[in-house]
Amino acid sequence: MSVAEDLQTLNRELARRINREARSNPQSPYANKLVGIANGQVVVVTDDWDDLAQRLRKVEPNPARTFAIEASRDYDEVHEIWGSA
Repeated sequence: MSVAEDLQTLNRELARRINREARSNPQSPYANKLVGIANGQVVVVTDDWDDLAQRLRKVEPNPARTFAIEASRDYDEVHEIWGSA
């Protein structure tokens, strides 16, 4: 595995732990927040996607080393998208 793949795996696992905590504990500092992760560490917690992107880019300009989640969201939930022609 390359360093980039290792970091992505680390970031993804941290994101899963944060989301699990936020969903099970409404008092979590991450509950209903947007969380930015870079190089295996939480570096941004905010309510605004633009703010998250800006601050995350400032901390780590290489997007391959970053990860962002909406904590408390059920990422296993299925959403059907209907379109009209």
